[in-house]
Amino acid sequence: MNDVSLREQSIVLIGFMGVGKTTIGRAVAKKLYRDFVDIDEEIEKKFNMPPSEIFKEYGERTFRETEKEMIIHSCKQKLKIISVGGGAFLQDEIREACLSDCIIFFLDLSWDSWKERISLLIDSRPVLQGKNIDQIEKLFYDRQPIYEEHHSRVITDNLVVDEVADYIVDSLKTAWDIYEPNGK
Repeated sequence: MNDVSLREQSIVLIGFMGVGKTTIGRAVAKKLYRDFVDIDEEIEKKFNMPPSEIFKEYGERTFRETEKEMIIHSCKQKLKIISVGGGAFLQDEIREACLSDCIIFFLDLSWDSWKERISLLIDSRPVLQGKNIDQIEKLFYDRQPIYEEHHSRVITDNLVVDEVADYIVDSLKTAWDIYEPNGK
């Protein structure tokens, strides 16, 4: 654990691709007056191309290495809201950095709800390319165990962005009041 106070720790949002980490992260950042960092967007800026092109041109390994460096660096920053890619938690070092330096919220969306979003996601997500629905469902369920290491789970089915963001903010404020009642 670092020596940053609970109130100053950055918040990390995890979950399967397309669950709303970026959209919800932006909403939480706005409500808490914090900077929002989308790791995938930062990687895109660095390479000046979308993840699907990075995967094609440089390979998944280069993408994952860059992702790891950026996440570990971001975790050491204070007062950030950080959205990490759906596959980031496959890497032990990333998971450990997030768990020790940040507060992690797992955005948990059921397969049935996620499946309704697939047409919006399929073209922009390199790991979905060339997979049929059964293969994607297997990937969805195979990834669920990696999200089990978190500080709080938010079931997002049937909730709109603001409801999820408010839940996260309220949870944080409650924890801050309990563990650091005087704001120290």
